[in-house]
Amino acid sequence: MKYLVAIARIIVGGLFIFSGFIKLNDPVGFSFKLTDYFAEDVLNMEFLSPYALGIAVCIVILEVILGVMTLLGYFKKPVLIMLLGLIVFFTFLTFYSAYFNKVTDCGCFGDFWKLTPWESFRKDVFLLVFIIILIIGRKHIKPLFSNKINLGITILSLLACILFGRHVLNHLPTFDFRPYKINANIMDGMSVPPDAPLPVFQYKWIFEVNGEEKEIVTNSANYPVVEGGTYVSVTSEILEEGYEPPIHDFSIESLEDGDVTEAMMAEEKLLVIVMYSLDKTEEAGLLKVKALTDRALKAGYKVIGLSSSDPQDLQDLATLMKYNFEFYLTDETALKTIIRSNPGALKLAKGTITDKAHYNDFESIKF
Repeated sequence: MKYLVAIARIIVGGLFIFSGFIKLNDPVGFSFKLTDYFAEDVLNMEFLSPYALGIAVCIVILEVILGVMTLLGYFKKPVLIMLLGLIVFFTFLTFYSAYFNKVTDCGCFGDFWKLTPWESFRKDVFLLVFIIILIIGRKHIKPLFSNKINLGITILSLLACILFGRHVLNHLPTFDFRPYKINANIMDGMSVPPDAPLPVFQYKWIFEVNGEEKEIVTNSANYPVVEGGTYVSVTSEILEEGYEPPIHDFSIESLEDGDVTEAMMAEEKLLVIVMYSLDKTEEAGLLKVKALTDRALKAGYKVIGLSSSDPQDLQDLATLMKYNFEFYLTDETALKTIIRSNPGALKLAKGTITDKAHYNDFESIKF
């Protein structure tokens, strides 16, 4: 039993540290995922949405510290209780998401490793089993070091988490696993290879034949011929997911010219200011935008703004702040994915991201 407990201790401690650190690298992204869970049509806990970032930071730091304390064998009883509570909560969330198809990505490993809802649920069940093993065999969990050393390691781990979390919140994630990382080409990320697998659908057609309903199942959307039958309804179901490019929800829309994505991505010198929502934009960042864009314009760059906010509100902001660039419309989710700063900035050359910066680091962008 003691060997099984030792293996479970390494697996549980290691996975909690890894999962927590990956999310601590991008707590803003994890807070967006929590907001999805808090939505009215999921858990109906929208009153928690304003506190999503704080909750996200606390959860990921707790994950890391519990993982560290599990490996150390320090305060094993309260640690095991908290591990069990966390994994039961996560298992419920992932099952709820998978069964009701509410949140299609739990964000368990951030953007580093995408899991389907059912994969996330199975991962949590896997962890739950090992945590139960630890609880049953807790007498075999021995501290690695003395209490003083274990306490010192735990405190240092907590301080490191706080400092690292503070850094990424005031700048950008240290490790960028998203398709909009530096050196990525946006148009390439949107392309679909010619041999990419297509989604496989199943269609269920309902016809009324001689006063009774008859179901016809096909693998194409072509209208089936049923002699003497009257069409009632049709439903479709995806049997196999097709290829989805890394970037699939990005576009740049102009009220006057429509979709101008390709034209903008062809620009040799382009600076993009991202403000996904004016309601949530940091005032300190707004004050820094003009200095950056003035430098870019002077260096011969085309400057545009991307937002999902009301065009009139954007125009009013531009007039108030004396911005010398035009705003275009883009999906809010895409903008949140592009950069974890509101506002944030990207420098591009023919669609390739050559630099990106949090508003605290605008001065680091060189032209």
